[in-house]
Amino acid sequence: MTKREVTFMTAITEAMTQAMRKDETVILIGTDVAGGAEVDHLVKDDGRYDDAFGGVFGLSKGMVTEFGRGRVIDTPIAEHGYFGAAVGAATTGLRPIAELMFNDFIGFALDPILNQGAKMRYMFGGKAKIPLTVRTVHGAGAGAAAQHSQTLYGMFGSIPGVKVVVPSNPYDAKGLMLAAIEEDNLVVFSEDKMLYGVKGDVPEEYYTIEIGKANVVQEGTDLTIVAIGKMVQVAQKTAETLQKDDISIEVIDLRTVAPWDQETVLNSVKKTGRLIVIDESNPHNNTATDIASVVADKAFDYLDGPIKTVCAPNTPVPFAYNLEQAYIPDVNKVITVAEELITDLKQTVRN
Repeated sequence: MTKREVTFMTAITEAMTQAMRKDETVILIGTDVAGGAEVDHLVKDDGRYDDAFGGVFGLSKGMVTEFGRGRVIDTPIAEHGYFGAAVGAATTGLRPIAELMFNDFIGFALDPILNQGAKMRYMFGGKAKIPLTVRTVHGAGAGAAAQHSQTLYGMFGSIPGVKVVVPSNPYDAKGLMLAAIEEDNLVVFSEDKMLYGVKGDVPEEYYTIEIGKANVVQEGTDLTIVAIGKMVQVAQKTAETLQKDDISIEVIDLRTVAPWDQETVLNSVKKTGRLIVIDESNPHNNTATDIASVVADKAFDYLDGPIKTVCAPNTPVPFAYNLEQAYIPDVNKVITVAEELITDLKQTVRN
């Protein structure tokens, strides 16, 4: 495969574009995804719509030019309405990609996702297909405050019939997006806005990554760290820091929150005997606690210490920069927890 360095954002745009070129049943629907198309002052002399907004973060910018308004469909700010339309489209042969501008807005779209899209395949005995991909954005760090910064992928992951994908890098973002679009089930594809500018090597060609399969980013023997989304970077930096003290960390990028890869996590814990889960969600009823529960149940005899979680505090996301940075799990917080698990540390080097 031919690789080149692109941003996380570009990788997702490329995935959607390649999917729409490959399969004419793939459509894109959401608020401002073709924003400005056919608005007089934004249309170029040749009729192109390149200045169209392309969603709040610009990920679909220019797509309406290639695919037209019949497949890149602008909607009002009415999530309940257009998610209902997307579920209906998915049941009748299309493969919609529906954009939920921020995951914080899930309340407006919950009925079509929770009670319709997630249930139909089960209610029809597996004979119905719901090939709907829900693209949404999560995460703190951008100064967007309490109502545009939450991390809610765990909420989606608790719904039977919904698969939830959380990529951590550009390569995974493209491959998992294409896999999500090919899925015959409802998939929530949750993107951390703070990763949009991160660059990485991504093949130009069409490729998929298996949904439900974690990635062992780094092998180790002393401690397993399972991380989600941008927390994978925190885990890697933690491993790098502790390596200076001859502490060997195994880092697992979960990739998929629902269903999460129990086999990979359990095998790692059986090897290292210790586990930390880093999850930017609030600390109760989240993915980290789910993983901890399963490991305690299925690998208890292999543990050399308690399972630890490093999560955001049980508060809304603050607006003030210093408070927001304190809210987000970081390397020092993870190292502090690691010290509790590994008592024979020679020396801990903090950032």
